[in-house]
Amino acid sequence: MASEASFLQFIMAQMGQFLNYTAFANVTWGHLIMICVGLIFIYLAIAKEFEPMLLIPIGFGMIIGNIPFYPGLKIGIYEQGSVLNILYHGVQNGWYPPLIFLGIGAMTDFSALISNPKLMLVGAAAQFGIFFAYAVALLLGFSPAEAGAIGIIGGADGPTAIFISSKLAPDLMGAIAVSAYSYMALVPVIQPPIMRALTTKKERVIRMRPPRAVTKTEKVIFPIVGILLTTFIVPTGLPLLGMLFFGNLLKESGVTKRLANTASGPMIDVVTILIGLTVGASTQATSFLTPKSILIFVLGALSFVIATTCGVLFVKFFNLFLKGDNKINPLIGNAGVSAVPDSARVSQVVGLEYDKTNYLLMHAMGPNVAGVIGSAVAAGILLSFLY
Repeated sequence: MASEASFLQFIMAQMGQFLNYTAFANVTWGHLIMICVGLIFIYLAIAKEFEPMLLIPIGFGMIIGNIPFYPGLKIGIYEQGSVLNILYHGVQNGWYPPLIFLGIGAMTDFSALISNPKLMLVGAAAQFGIFFAYAVALLLGFSPAEAGAIGIIGGADGPTAIFISSKLAPDLMGAIAVSAYSYMALVPVIQPPIMRALTTKKERVIRMRPPRAVTKTEKVIFPIVGILLTTFIVPTGLPLLGMLFFGNLLKESGVTKRLANTASGPMIDVVTILIGLTVGASTQATSFLTPKSILIFVLGALSFVIATTCGVLFVKFFNLFLKGDNKINPLIGNAGVSAVPDSARVSQVVGLEYDKTNYLLMHAMGPNVAGVIGSAVAAGILLSFLY
């Protein structure tokens, strides 16, 4: 009988230990909230088709990162030596963003910008949102480095946000990265009301001169001139700008198609999966749900709205100095943020609402790719005096 009793006690102790290790024993309301947010991201990706390539990995990563577990098992993203922690090093150390930029460069056609260089100014104007949010974050008590990392959300460029936050504010990286990618996905929701509010019906139907044909020589020269001009001004942007222009040269040279296809296809897909999943998993409730995180989301939204507003208003101002068919349709001003190509598509969709024959997509791609360059330059400027 004594042996049977001790055996039952042993089994009960084992069962008790097992129950302590289950998620049910370790769950908090924070975990449940973040799992629900992950499910919302997945819903928006599938049902609404809002950036599914980003929101599905991030949303599922949120679920993975918020399955509660007993500490010390080396399975959490913040536990040294765990698989997730090792994969997260690519985010923490800024390895993934330059690889993303390499892929973006290899898939981007800069013809619209080369044929109409003044559209670069539209992309530059949209970056004002970054510095506006930086100033507001400073006023709210964030340190200069944290404010710089938060401000970059306004560029609607997830890889750049990850890169700069890994240097300036590693502790806030999860909130900054999720915020940046969230607003990238919500471009079709956030931007149209701003565009309509800031433009008149007459401005919305402006027809722009068709882009001129761009020669292969111009396309090959552009990334070489681009890397020299931008990195001589902001060498701190070299990891992003260097890879962007290198990827574009692979594409436009015509003699490295295999490399360009690899960079713009399998490689960027793999890195997107890793960056999305690990960024999502980094939203572990115990580390993520803080007042600072909520404030970052608010500041990120403000930064994005200001960036969109500045892009549209700059075009309206610029048109005061342009005549005839040189005028720019202000509806492409929103594309100055670097959410490629979604913000350019928004320009097209809103433009077609007012004139079914006025196609703005090719024109909008000019400031859109300029925004990619502009956000990387802005990141370099912030790093130059904050790092």
